[in-house]
Amino acid sequence: MEPLEQITEFKSSPELVGKLYENSIKKEYEAGSVILNENASIRSIPIVTKGTLKVVRTEEDGREILLYYIKAGESCIMSFLGGMHNETSKVKAEVEEDAEILFLPMDKVALFIKEYPQWLDYIFRLYHKRFEELLEIVNAITFKKIDERLLALLRKKQELTGNNILNITHEQLANELGTARVVVSRLLKQLEEMGTVRLGRNKITLM
Repeated sequence: MEPLEQITEFKSSPELVGKLYENSIKKEYEAGSVILNENASIRSIPIVTKGTLKVVRTEEDGREILLYYIKAGESCIMSFLGGMHNETSKVKAEVEEDAEILFLPMDKVALFIKEYPQWLDYIFRLYHKRFEELLEIVNAITFKKIDERLLALLRKKQELTGNNILNITHEQLANELGTARVVVSRLLKQLEEMGTVRLGRNKITLM
C-alpha cells in the first residue's frame, strides 16, 4: 500500500490520493537537510511519506527550541497556515531521518479544501495534534526541570526511530531543548551514572 493510502482520512477517497500524487513534486533528503527556513516564502506544503522532520523555532539570541516532529503520513501545519495567508515561515523544518517528501503547491492546497472534505479533515486533525504538542512544550518549559525534558526528548527520539541507539551530539540536544551544551553534558553524565543511558562518541544508548 502506498504511504498516502494508509492515512486514515484518505482511505475513503482513492481519488484524492491520486490527485495528491499527480499534483505534488516528490523529493528525497538526507538527515540534516533543511527544507524550510524561517522567513522563507511558503509556496507548497510538505507531506512526509518516509522518514521524519523536526520543526524548530529560533530565538533572538540564536538558540533553537524543538516544537514538534513530523512523521510519515503527516504534514507541517505551520506551513499550511502561513501559506494560506501569504505569510513567510515562522519556523525551520529540518530532516531528522532520511526522508521522502511530497510538496503540494499552495493553489492545490486551497482547491482540495473545496473539493475534498477528507483533505480538510486531515488538516484539522494535524492542527489539533500540533496544538496539543505545543501545549505540552509550554507545560514542560514552565513546570518541568531540564533533566525531565532531556529524558523525555531522548525517549521521543527512541520512539520515532524504533532504535535505542541515538546518533546525536550533546550540542544538538542542547539546541532542541533551548539550553547550553554544558548543561546537557552534565545531565547526560548523571543519567549514565544512574544506568539510564550509555554515552559514546556522538552516540547515546538508552538502557
